[in-house]
Amino acid sequence: MTEFDFPAPPASRPLWLITLADLALLLVGFLVLVQAMGAERRPALIDSLRAEFGAATPLARAAPTSVPSPIMPVAAAALRFAPGSAQPIDPDPDLARWAKAALADPRMRLSIQAATDGSAADVDPVTHSPVVLAADRARAAAALIGPTAADRLTLSTATAPGQRRAVVSLVFSGEPRRKSP
Repeated sequence: MTEFDFPAPPASRPLWLITLADLALLLVGFLVLVQAMGAERRPALIDSLRAEFGAATPLARAAPTSVPSPIMPVAAAALRFAPGSAQPIDPDPDLARWAKAALADPRMRLSIQAATDGSAADVDPVTHSPVVLAADRARAAAALIGPTAADRLTLSTATAPGQRRAVVSLVFSGEPRRKSP
């Protein structure tokens, strides 16, 4: 018997393709399981997964008043404030130049997220409202930027423990909408 007497092996798929398909099915099965668990049990699952992957603390649940993060932040600059004040401590003199250069790309926007720390001292002196003070901080940051970003600027306010700040984020917003002819 010679080597030419053996039948040719049947054509088959590469091994990596079978492994990739198995992995995709496992992922789909996991996502179906998570979806079937219900919203009330999902946070416990997320915390246990984080613990298994070595996270030191469980995922902090965002309060409805927490500072929302931009969809896709690209770069950011922060301004700090004294308690009860809407005047920035050491404002960045290059903030307006940075914003103008960043907004040269029409796909970019600026998002200003201002926050108060939630303490009794960090409120607007006239209205005693933390929301009004956070809005004043956002407007102060917008004033430092100037009219460069007037049509591509989003302001938001929040109460975030220990954070008397305004964060100016450069956000990728995608291609601008085209006007139909």
